[in-house]
Amino acid sequence: MAVRPILRWPDKRLRMPAGTVESITDDIRAIWADMVDTMDAMPGQGIGLGAPQIGVMLRLAVVDVTPDRSRRILLANPEVLSASEAREAGVEASPCLPGVHAEIQRAKTVAVRFLNDQGIWDRRDFTGLEARSVQHQIDHLAGRMYFDNLGRVKRDMLLRRARKVG
Repeated sequence: MAVRPILRWPDKRLRMPAGTVESITDDIRAIWADMVDTMDAMPGQGIGLGAPQIGVMLRLAVVDVTPDRSRRILLANPEVLSASEAREAGVEASPCLPGVHAEIQRAKTVAVRFLNDQGIWDRRDFTGLEARSVQHQIDHLAGRMYFDNLGRVKRDMLLRRARKVG
């Protein structure tokens, strides 16, 4: 398929909630394929991508945290059904805001409902890095960036650093 350009912060589309996917069509599968290619082409090999990051305003995401790219997860309209009270800190970044990262607290495990690539509603439990990436992508679909999970002072410092790097 194709590697698509990544939107850069502060592009307004990154703050817009994405639209619902009505059904899984060949066009949707083609967008997912482009998203996978784009994710794989990211520096340091990305582990997830939300469609709004490439300017497609639909609730689509791809995740693959494996080094050999053997566990591709294609999600449409994902929603968190439940999240563990146990939280875990981890470093997050985004190609939309290159050159910076932050430690973010997220639920250690999440149960997520989504339309899969066959157009069937699926429910899956995610843990560890997969859970982190899925939550990160769901944030993108809601018009949120990872740094929105920081306090104001840390968020402002991160954005100032990003302007210097960019």
